[in-house]
Amino acid sequence: MGFVKTFQEIMANTRTTADFYDAEMLTLLWETKPEIIARLLPAPLKSAAQPVAMAFVANYPRTNFDVTYYESALFIRASYNGEEGNYCLAMPVTNDMAMAGGREMFGFPKKIADIHFKRDGESISGWTERRGIRFMEVKAKMTGKFNDAQAQDAIINMAKSDDGTMRGISFNYKYFPAPEGGAFDYDPRLVRQETILRPKVIEFGEAEIILNASDYDPWHEVEVVKMLGAIYTVGDNSMLNGKVVAEGDFMQFVPYAFLKWDMK
Repeated sequence: MGFVKTFQEIMANTRTTADFYDAEMLTLLWETKPEIIARLLPAPLKSAAQPVAMAFVANYPRTNFDVTYYESALFIRASYNGEEGNYCLAMPVTNDMAMAGGREMFGFPKKIADIHFKRDGESISGWTERRGIRFMEVKAKMTGKFNDAQAQDAIINMAKSDDGTMRGISFNYKYFPAPEGGAFDYDPRLVRQETILRPKVIEFGEAEIILNASDYDPWHEVEVVKMLGAIYTVGDNSMLNGKVVAEGDFMQFVPYAFLKWDMK
């Protein structure tokens, strides 16, 4: 093994999925304002039927790509060609290889951060911090019910498949600045990527989230109008390969092109 790899070494490290074993995740869902989602979505993505936002904090103790790390993320519900999924606004991680893989392959807007995740009985807490600002804090009590009982069945039915797995569709824009400056290497590409979750444990609870203002991680822009609830899962997850489904217009996309870099 060295700077230059043989064909055999490359093939030995080729995987069709990125697999996470006994992944522990706390996911929070809330309603935000429709105008917030409309402002944050780049074309051709459109607002979904409901103005729902989602954040999670996760611990990945074992993977098939030899990396263990913590991760958190912020999504807003979106639609492309009539299919609903989640547009990723931010995905902090604690490992540089996890950051590089997700950004370079799928376009996930990843940054290195400090992340905490702890369960104590029915109580779960977590936070994410960068540049000295703890911009996201979550707390949940696994009571068996959501904050909004009416939303619980709808949320589960939205993600659950007939085979008992849960499937999540992510939309990301993949883009890189050109070395000459002032442009992109290529027109921004909209990537659709699907993840299959096979939960061994699934619990529901009541939750709260605190989004503190940060110039570099402005999660507070996704205002909480009504907290829906929390889902705690432990299970095996598989990230499938993605697909480029559209290309964006350079000038139209520029205002949205700073999710991966710190810029005030």
